[in-house]
Amino acid sequence: MQLIILSGLSGAGKSIALHTLEDMGFYCIDNLPFFLLQDLVLGLHETLDEAFGKTAVGIDARGNPEALRRLPDLALAAQERGIDCRVLFLETQLETLIRRYSETRRRHPLTQADRSLREAIQLEQEFLEPVRKRADLVIDTTQTNVHELRDRVRGWLLGGESPKISILLKSFGFKHGVPPDVDFVLDVRCLPNPHWEAELRMLTGRDPEVARFLESSAEVTRMREDILAFFERWIPRFETDGRSYLTIAIGCTGGQHRSVYMTERLGERFESLGHTVIVRHRELS
Repeated sequence: MQLIILSGLSGAGKSIALHTLEDMGFYCIDNLPFFLLQDLVLGLHETLDEAFGKTAVGIDARGNPEALRRLPDLALAAQERGIDCRVLFLETQLETLIRRYSETRRRHPLTQADRSLREAIQLEQEFLEPVRKRADLVIDTTQTNVHELRDRVRGWLLGGESPKISILLKSFGFKHGVPPDVDFVLDVRCLPNPHWEAELRMLTGRDPEVARFLESSAEVTRMREDILAFFERWIPRFETDGRSYLTIAIGCTGGQHRSVYMTERLGERFESLGHTVIVRHRELS
């Protein structure tokens, strides 16, 4: 059981960090009132629901600031219950926060009629100081862009290892149109076509007879290995860049033989590399 308590100054990037945690498989709760945090810890300790095995909550200075002083004790209590509880705190220099609010024209949550933006930020810093002192990691986002912040959060939790990207592989027939919303389209119509073999025509690329026919061709083997080599080289770069999903469409003429075979083989290889893989055959459904 893992619990990440995410806090920090408004405008420092908490939403980006929370979205990053969500992409990493955490069940995320934003702006949880602090008085509910203790109930959450008790619930996580007792639950058997795997959906909450990795949970992240965003905590800010709204509500009762005095309650924030109890966060160190609460984190300790969570750890004593066997929960891997960590605190992540985001901060930004005062002048940078003022500029960000001026550019976005958003209202700071602690501003009032008699309190300026500068005073609201300084008050928030004071309220959140007990949380900052307890934090396992403090990230200053003054000079950090969105991608760098995501990398810092992922690196903190994974020790520098990028999370595995989820891959959707989809076979299709060009005569029925190219699927929309895909990242890569591969054309395998240049390969030998089992359709012209009478005993294979009614089969599909899932059948061993079709696989044997295709694998007897050096062209099929060469294209398969070239495709696999390309993705094995570049998928880690997509992962480093923070991509969570990749959709690859593979097409032949009718979407029955060659594209189905190639999709199945790519799926097997990607699964062996530890990716979550979904295989769909549009023309077979």
